[in-house]
Amino acid sequence: MRGRAVLAATSSEHPARKPKTPLGRDFAKLWSAATFSNLADGLGRTAVPLIATTLTRDPLAISAIAALAFLPWLIFGLPAGMIVDRFDRRWIMAIANTLRGATALALAILTVTGTLSIWSLFAGTLVFGLGETLFDNATNAVIPGVVERAQLDRANGRMQAAQVTIDMFIAQPIAGVLFAVSLALPLWIGSIGYLVPIVLALLLPLSAARPFRAAPAPDPDAPAVVAGGMTAEPVPAGAALHTTTAREAISYLWGHRYLRLMVLFVALVGSCLSFAQAATILYFLDDLDVPEWAIGFVTAGVGIGALAGSLVASRFVDRFGRGRVMFAANLGAGVGLALTGLAPEVYSAVAAYSLSAFSISLWNVPWGALRQQIVPPKLFGRVLGIIRMLTWGVFPIATLLGGWVSSETTLRLPFVLAGAITVLAALAGARLLITGTRRAGAEAGATKD
Repeated sequence: MRGRAVLAATSSEHPARKPKTPLGRDFAKLWSAATFSNLADGLGRTAVPLIATTLTRDPLAISAIAALAFLPWLIFGLPAGMIVDRFDRRWIMAIANTLRGATALALAILTVTGTLSIWSLFAGTLVFGLGETLFDNATNAVIPGVVERAQLDRANGRMQAAQVTIDMFIAQPIAGVLFAVSLALPLWIGSIGYLVPIVLALLLPLSAARPFRAAPAPDPDAPAVVAGGMTAEPVPAGAALHTTTAREAISYLWGHRYLRLMVLFVALVGSCLSFAQAATILYFLDDLDVPEWAIGFVTAGVGIGALAGSLVASRFVDRFGRGRVMFAANLGAGVGLALTGLAPEVYSAVAAYSLSAFSISLWNVPWGALRQQIVPPKLFGRVLGIIRMLTWGVFPIATLLGGWVSSETTLRLPFVLAGAITVLAALAGARLLITGTRRAGAEAGATKD
């Protein structure tokens, strides 16, 4: 899936830069809610596959866990977007985490009572994914409501940095150790971890929690409302909610040539990543002889790259532009995947995988920000739901295919194939990523037509 110090620069050509505006307290609440949610997610994301390996060592069955995590985006992506656009986003985030917390608790009970089966893990993974569609859609839709337009890349970078730090450096290593102590312990703690985001989500301001409202012209005598570092026009309490339909959102996406082509590009590259990573845990356990308790520390090593990508992404975008950064990110991801599959031992594999993770984080920040910048607020939830339905929705197929190839050949081959295809896709899509992003007004700081 999100630095901090700002240095003033002077030159003969450029005036001194003003200090960047703080992202604000409302963003801090959203960031904290996402952080605690990522902690619980990371525990479950590590624990469930590890528990599955105690039930089966079949790469196809293990890859089914990852496939089922993405399946709800295919089935429920658009409905989730419609829900996010029409209802209070605070409650959507709270309900989603209540659902996930209850599922973690149920799986923990099944584990300690000795009644857990692979099918229970499949069902639990589906429910986790269902909650994720709601929580992630709502979180992405809230960000533009709590920060200024010029802060989107920085805000998305902070969110991704938090996700990577908590997930890979804290949750996953801890989950591996807890798993060694007791199979169910990561699930017990994960179920508790979902409680804090429920409270924080409900503390978000109304301006960010409500979907887009169609408001009449603001009263010039009314005081402005300051929220999250941005000044918002006052909206009368009785303003009616927009009733934009799913058809309008589909028509918007279909008619936006740049976004339409980007969806196809993301679906292809994302499928390559899913194909490669289908049996990752077995690759490290069986091919590279990593002990089960140490899996979390391996992912922490990979996380160094992911965290670095999150922290430098907004600065790279400021200096080189979103299009160039996204192009370079795809090249790096492909090279990193291929080298992971060719690595002779665990240390070089982690280093190569870390390069890929760095590049994926470098991509995620500008890709998320540009959608928030160019998609109209009243359509955002549904358009994001459609985009993820069309992109993440194909990941289960790619993941199962990767699991099948791993079981029939070697655990290394999917990494090499996926890396090669990703590099070719980046080269073929260079014009779309660089020139297309600029022409679509999706560069940082660009103004909508």
